[in-house]
This record gives sequence, C-alpha cells and structure tokens, in this order.
Amino acid sequence: MAEFITISSVESGTRLLRWFLRHYPGMSQRDFYKLCRGGQIRVNSSRCKGMEVLDTGDIVRVPPTLQSYQNVKKIETGEHYSLVDLENLRKCIIHNDADIVVFNKPAGLAVQGGTGIKKSIDKMAAALFPYDKISLVHRIDRETSGLLVVAKNQKAAQSLANQFQNKTAHKEYLALLQGTVTQKSGVIDNYVAKGQVFEDFAKIPDGVGAQRAVTEYKVLSEASGLLSWVLFKPKTGRTHQLRLHSAFSLHAPIIGDDLYGNRRDMVDEVLGSVLHTKKLFLFAYRITFRHPRDNKEITLSASVPDFMQSVIKFLELQIP
Repeated sequence: MAEFITISSVESGTRLLRWFLRHYPGMSQRDFYKLCRGGQIRVNSSRCKGMEVLDTGDIVRVPPTLQSYQNVKKIETGEHYSLVDLENLRKCIIHNDADIVVFNKPAGLAVQGGTGIKKSIDKMAAALFPYDKISLVHRIDRETSGLLVVAKNQKAAQSLANQFQNKTAHKEYLALLQGTVTQKSGVIDNYVAKGQVFEDFAKIPDGVGAQRAVTEYKVLSEASGLLSWVLFKPKTGRTHQLRLHSAFSLHAPIIGDDLYGNRRDMVDEVLGSVLHTKKLFLFAYRITFRHPRDNKEITLSASVPDFMQSVIKFLELQIP
C-alpha cells in the first residue's frame, strides 16, 4: 500500500525531488520522474512534476515500490540523524538570517562529521537549510556547549573565517572549576600540544608541534573554597585550550572533564545530589563579531544549558 507522509516544519522549503532523494537514496532521478508522470507520487492528492517546494503540513504520497529503498539511507550516506534530531537542532537556533545561522549547541553534539560520528552540526545544518551553502567558520569541542556561528554562503564564510583567524571575533566562556584558583585574574600565555602544556618554548621536545595558547581569565566567585566560577576569554583557538589551561595552568580542572582530571569525590562533597550529569561544565555563552552583510558589530549571548541551571542556582552563581 502507498504511504502518506506529512511534511514537518524542519523540511519546509525543500523541493520534492530533494526530499525523495534524501529519504530514498536507492531511487534514481529517472525513476522519480517516471513515478511523477504516472501519478504515483503526489502532493496533497495532486499530480506533481518534481520541482514543487514542500510546505509544513503537505502530504506526500509515497508509492509502495519505493518503500524498499528507505533502509538504504544509512548504508549509502552514513547519516544517522532523524527528523526529531533536526527539529531539536532547529530549536537551538538563536539567530538566523540570509547569511548566518547561530546555534546554542548542546553538549555532546559534534560540530563536524567524521569517522565514527553519527550526528554533527554541519550535516544537520545542511539538511535544515538545503538551499544554502553551509560552512563551518569556527569550532567548539564536542563536549562543550554554547554558541556556534555557521555561514550560509561563500561570502559570509570568508568574512567570518577571516575574523576568527585574525582574532577580531571574540568568544567568552563560563566554566565551573574543581579547586581554588590562587590568582583571581590574569592572562595565561604558554604552549600546548597533544594534551600537554609547556611554559617554556625552549623546553619543548623535538618533534612536538606545540602552539602558543593565550587565555584571559577572571574568577567570578568561589564556593566553599573548592569550586571556582570562571570567565574565560581565549585569544587563540587551540584544541582543548581552555580545558588544558584550567587543569595545568590554574591547577583546577573543569567539572566533568574526565580527560584532564575529574576529581569526583571533591565535587560530590560540595554539590551532593544536585549534580546528576557527567557533562562538561564549559559553556560558550557570548560571541562578538562583525556581520558579513553590513560589517556592523553584533554580540550574541546564549542561555545556560539545562544541566548547568540547577548547579548555578544552588551555588548562587551569577551570569555576567
């Protein structure tokens, strides 16, 4: 029997041909147009030519001959996200215009796809905006939550990439650290490579490609002398820079950072039953850059993720 599928808001604006190729990749375009001409594929009970633009609530008739192609998707494309995943990502959008889209990325979601990664921002953003050229212009760790700016065309991508590369775009992070930071504000300036921190360039071993990493920081408040609420302003963008600087330069690793030293006994003593997550308490909460369309400066802030809310309230921490 034929299947009737209602188009969700996530896929609104997608052309009928693209919709079918996405859901039934085993089908050729030749077969698709043949089914359209024969009236086997319909939209809202009407015959179609294939280039119709779908809207929320439209009902697409899928002939029974195509249902065997549905399971080919994961094998051929490697995509493992669902419409629910796309809808959840759409709810993370805090700014959207013709040139850029800005997400409040949840912790645990990868920014870029790759081997072993089932869901990523770049792939899902391309599905949300099928008529735009989605490009990543900066990145945040998979475990980190918060603001991520994505370009929707080549001109915007070039402008934003230059800003991040030239350090004219500025990011601010909030983090809850395990321990007391002795110096309450300052600038960390050293070298990092492969999970290591080197204070002296001359002492870096041969063959280790260490890069300079600079972070401005300020302790906003402390809890019981065991936890520190810190504002970070990274001046460079090295892999795991803030996590490394917290653990090895400030000697106070970020809560939830199993990679660089998570002292659970101390955390449990202070937070008790309030902390019910192993997620990383590092949040990219504010970003400033110039809009690629008019070059006007824009500053965006994001809401703290749910898993951090109860801890922030319990410790009476302030968002600057």
